[in-house]
Parts: sequence; C-alpha cells; structure tokens
Amino acid sequence: MPRRISLIGMIALLLVGCSDGGSPKQHASQPAGERMVLAPSEITDMKDLGAEITTRDTAEARARIAGILTSLSVREGVMVRKGQRIGMIVDNRLGYETSAYDAQIAAAQAEAVRARADLGRVQDLFDHKVYARARLDQSLAMARAADAQLAAARAQRGASASVAGQGAILSPSAGRVLRADIPEGSVVAPGMSIATITAGPPVVRIEVPESLAGQLQSGAEVAIAPGDLPGGSLRGRVSQVYPAVVGGRLRVDATVPGLSADLVGRRIGVSIAVGRRNALMVPRRFVVTRYGMDQVDVVTADGRVSAVPVQIAPTADPAKVEIMSGAVAGDVLFLAGKGK
Repeated sequence: MPRRISLIGMIALLLVGCSDGGSPKQHASQPAGERMVLAPSEITDMKDLGAEITTRDTAEARARIAGILTSLSVREGVMVRKGQRIGMIVDNRLGYETSAYDAQIAAAQAEAVRARADLGRVQDLFDHKVYARARLDQSLAMARAADAQLAAARAQRGASASVAGQGAILSPSAGRVLRADIPEGSVVAPGMSIATITAGPPVVRIEVPESLAGQLQSGAEVAIAPGDLPGGSLRGRVSQVYPAVVGGRLRVDATVPGLSADLVGRRIGVSIAVGRRNALMVPRRFVVTRYGMDQVDVVTADGRVSAVPVQIAPTADPAKVEIMSGAVAGDVLFLAGKGK
C-alpha cells in the first residue's frame, strides 16, 4: 500500500512538471520584427498595353510633275531640313515646250520691231499731213498688239520653265527620312510619294481598346516597361486622345521626356492609367520568394508566424506591390529582423 501511494505521488509530480514546462513555450515572445495590417487603399488602375515609338505626324515628299526620277540624294535614317532638295524629276516634253516658246518669243520680238518701225514712219507722214489720223491710230494699235503678243509669249515660256522647275523634290518638313525606296530611273506620276519624313516631336502611340475609351483622359499617367527605353525616362503623360475609333481601337499619344526618334516604329510595352480602384498595397520588402513562389509571413490568431503564398502584381510605385490573392484585408504581415 505505501509503495502504491509513493508511485501515485511520483506520477503527479511528473504531470505538474510537464504542464509547467509547456506553458512558457505557448506564451513565448515573438522575435523582433516589423508588422503591418493589410488595409485597402485607393490606387491608380494601370492597364498593360502595347505601344509604338513614332512622331506626331509624318510628311510625304511627293512628285509634282510626271517624268523620270533622275536623282534621289537621301536614304532611310538621314536627317533633312525643311525645303531641302532631295531629288529631281525630269520630263523631256517640258524641254521641248520651252524651246517652242523660245521660238515664239523670237517671232513676237521681230513682229514688235516691225510694228514699231511702221508706227514711226506713219507718225512722220502724219506730222507732214500725208496720212490721216485713222492711219496713225491703226499703226499704233498694231504696235501695241505686237507688244502684247511678245509679253504673252514670254509669259508662256516662263510658265513652262516654272513647271519644269517643279521637278525638284523638296522636303516638306525637318526630320528623319523613314522611307526612300524608289530607285533612280523610275517613271513617276504626279502625287506619287517619293520619301516619307518624320514631322513633329516623338511620341509613344498607344492603341487602346474601345471599351476603355470612357476612362481615358488627357494627362493620364503612362509608365514604360523597364528595359524598353534604356536611354530615356520611364514616365510620361497622355498628350492627345484621338476622337475616332478604328477597328475597335482608340489611338492615344503620350509625351515622354527624353524620348528619341532614332528608332521610329519600335514596339514597347506600356501601362496606362484608366481610373482608380481599391487594392491591397504592401511594401515590396514584405514579399519573399521561396522555391519559386511569392510568400508573405502572416501572424495568426494564436500568435504564430505562418508563410502564406500570394499572387502579386507590380504598381506604379516600384517599391510597392499589389496583393491579388492569398492574403486579405485585416491580416497582420510580419517582417523579421527589424523592430518597430
């Protein structure tokens, strides 16, 4: 009997020791770190789209007359000045016409000399009372008609020479040549485009789905994907929203500081602001990547720290990310190693 009592006492002592040892573990203090309570905040809603580097306008250097393209002095990529001569078109028919007008001028000059000589003789005879006044008026009219014919021939010759001068192809604007692929010796017609030249400042042109047309406005923020423009800014603003919808797309131009027109037509990725919405924003440092998965440490109701996989998305602020799923508003995030 005494031995049984002693055994019961030892078991009781062991149970008391176990319960005393478990209690400190359950209420042990958490390591020092930074805590953050997830709460929704209003952010700018950014839409990822494709864009193209271009200029506000493009100008076409066109042929003004029909003929043969005898020279084209520019190639793609070179810079030109406004009004610079970049090519020449020759129409041999205009040369023949000019020669014909030269012959008409010579004939008209001879007729004018003869008419003035006749007028001089008639004037002398009229002064000596030989011819009547009517004959003098007739000679004067013939002299004036000869002078008028000479002036007309000279005007026709000038017009022909002016048309021939329109064979010069002039740059309609200052900029970079985008296309000049018509070979010399080609037959061209009036209005044919010989070269395409940039005009106006460089812009980022974005094709936006028409479903977002009501959410766009001038001055909206535009962010360029990192790496697409290594030599320029990554931020810009919408400068113009075009009023026409073509093929279900709305054209938008954005101005970006430091944008270069060296690679007109280059495709880049952009994000454009299309409104505001509520989102769960957290500093990027709270998110860690383990085994290829983005995770955050969440403080549970019993005080433990648990790793929770999350889906994140970039935001306009590079130092913050948006939590799309995995954590909800009210969760307490924990970042070890930095006390508050």
